[in-house]
Amino acid sequence: MKVKDLFHETYTAISSNRVRSGLTILGIVIGIGSVIALVAIGQGAQNSIQSSIQAIGSNLVMVQPGAQRSFGGPSAGRGSSQTLTQADSDAIASQISLAKAVAPDITKRFQVTAKGTNTNTSVVGTVPSYAEVRNDAVSVGSYITDSENSGLQKVAVIGSTTESDLFGTNTDVIGQTIKINNIDFTVIGVLASKGGSGFGNQDDRIIIPLNVMERFLAGNQYLSTISIEATDQQSMTDLQTAVTTLLLSRHKISNSANADFNVQNQSDIVSAASSVTSTFTILLGAVAGISLLVGGIGIMNMMLTTVTERTREIGLRKAIGAKKKDINTQFLLEAIMLTGIGGIAGIILGWSLAFLVGIFFNIAASISFSSILLAVGVSAVIGIVFGYYPARRASSLNPIEALRYE
Repeated sequence: MKVKDLFHETYTAISSNRVRSGLTILGIVIGIGSVIALVAIGQGAQNSIQSSIQAIGSNLVMVQPGAQRSFGGPSAGRGSSQTLTQADSDAIASQISLAKAVAPDITKRFQVTAKGTNTNTSVVGTVPSYAEVRNDAVSVGSYITDSENSGLQKVAVIGSTTESDLFGTNTDVIGQTIKINNIDFTVIGVLASKGGSGFGNQDDRIIIPLNVMERFLAGNQYLSTISIEATDQQSMTDLQTAVTTLLLSRHKISNSANADFNVQNQSDIVSAASSVTSTFTILLGAVAGISLLVGGIGIMNMMLTTVTERTREIGLRKAIGAKKKDINTQFLLEAIMLTGIGGIAGIILGWSLAFLVGIFFNIAASISFSSILLAVGVSAVIGIVFGYYPARRASSLNPIEALRYE
């Protein structure tokens, strides 16, 4: 049988029962589309978390109160634990040469109001070196200074998201007054946007002097975090070890397992986050893959039904000289064409779903070429695997018995 005739017969067979063919293709479309969309959402979430962690600083080592947790991101260890003090931060800055810059902070959430608007956001009481350690920059105005910290001046630098929540857009906020826990603060600057969203949004926070936070808002001098910038990326592990050793000595703890603080470097956090989100992505893909299996079974069911319906046709073809290979190829090609059409439509559907999720749910779904290649490969395998048995059964029919079939 010529290739042209083979494709013509395949098209005719599929189009002769369009409703059944369409429903069979739909199973593949849903399977492929869901795999691409869910994997893209998982990868997008992973990229978003990694970007958020990278945005908090460069070559960063963080010391937090409380025992080490398995994974909690930049906020792990925060809460009721009160074990870190300004003296610990000063000791790290003066005694560890690998520490390029050190910035203690007290971070709490407060209700913040301004001109009839309000928001609940993270308020960070810290020192000027926080800007260097956490890669902060101001787009308008200025950052907090040592004199403002020592002079207990109630000034605030607000994030771009906080700015829009409190003042809207196109408003000059420098000099405006905001109330944090019913205490007036003057806005002196707006932080440059880091593009944060969701996890650890770096654009939704307020920076105030550490001494002001201790005196008027926190009610104590215990730190939430000591952020340390290493001299370079290669020295982060050594810095982490040196900080641990120093604080164990200062806190008079001989066994590191009993430490009342935990030290994490940025690489550890990124690695842990990537591990969690990768597992989540694999799980999503596996769940969506079940629908692909169901779609494949649908194709086999349709092809077996087609073989039964066309038994006399198969017998006639073999009686006039069609070879077993020709019959086998024809039915296998029908199955592959069904999955091919479904695969192309599924890729378009998956791409569209990922795009819509990004728009309506603010999740930057990331569609990779590898996921599309995987979808195409799976589609082809399904066509071959689930189309092989019906094709083999059709080619094995006895022509005399097939012609007698009613």
